[in-house]
Amino acid sequence: MNTKAPRLQCGTHALDLSQPRIMGILNVTPDSFSDGGRYARVEAALAHAREMVAAGAEILDIGGESTRPGAEPVGLDEERRRVLPVVEALSAALDVPLSVDTMKPALMREAVAAGAGLLNDVNGFRAEGALEVAITAAREQGVALCAMHMQGAPQSMQQAPQYRDVVAEVEAFLAARAAALLEAGVPRAQILLDPGFGFGKTLEHNVALFRGLPRLAAAGLPLLVGVSRKSMIGVLLGDRPVQERDAGSAIAALLAAQAGARVLRVHDVAATRDALALYSALWADAGDVQDRQEN
Repeated sequence: MNTKAPRLQCGTHALDLSQPRIMGILNVTPDSFSDGGRYARVEAALAHAREMVAAGAEILDIGGESTRPGAEPVGLDEERRRVLPVVEALSAALDVPLSVDTMKPALMREAVAAGAGLLNDVNGFRAEGALEVAITAAREQGVALCAMHMQGAPQSMQQAPQYRDVVAEVEAFLAARAAALLEAGVPRAQILLDPGFGFGKTLEHNVALFRGLPRLAAAGLPLLVGVSRKSMIGVLLGDRPVQERDAGSAIAALLAAQAGARVLRVHDVAATRDALALYSALWADAGDVQDRQEN
């Protein structure tokens, strides 16, 4: 599992990407498709964050606006109220890089000031002012940036997504966003790219995109893949409900890692950690296995 980008710099933290790293999802929204409302209070969010780090999460992604299909937009003040106290609490309590999942430039700026080391934008920094804020944060505070592909907007993205070649079109979009960041002086070690599974894509698009991950990874910049508990997992397993998708999600995360993904955005951190650990152990060479037996 080698990579051309061995490190991700997230502010004061650096992640070694020679092996896939786990990003734990922390939704502080009342309407997330998976765990809406469970971690809306700061105390609950902090407790769950501690659990994920203990289970093996090496980065936490905090989101205050649901981007599930059909979700309604959240105003800046409300998203700020949900996110910033959690970022501040986690920054003070945990020594791991914090990511904030937002499309709003003002919140991006405030989240970095509160302690975020990565800005994760499902809109690919296309909102007015977002690219400028992100570039400034990257250049001045060393913040990492994750640009994701999305066709349409969360409210309507699943109504009728269309592509001639989903892999080629996503590849072109990500290459263009990466070029814009690189040309603005953002170091390669501060850039992540996300193909955006489920964001304006049918099941067929998602499957084709997953099979195209090696092609996307070959471009050289690290990929973040998030398919945890998504509808594609449920449908492929025979219409499994959200609460029964963790095993499938862990398998999909492992397959994404094998295909070249460097950061795996997941809900069930422990299951993903175990899947990666077993893969590494079972495919280790005989000398490594013998060393473990003797020790």
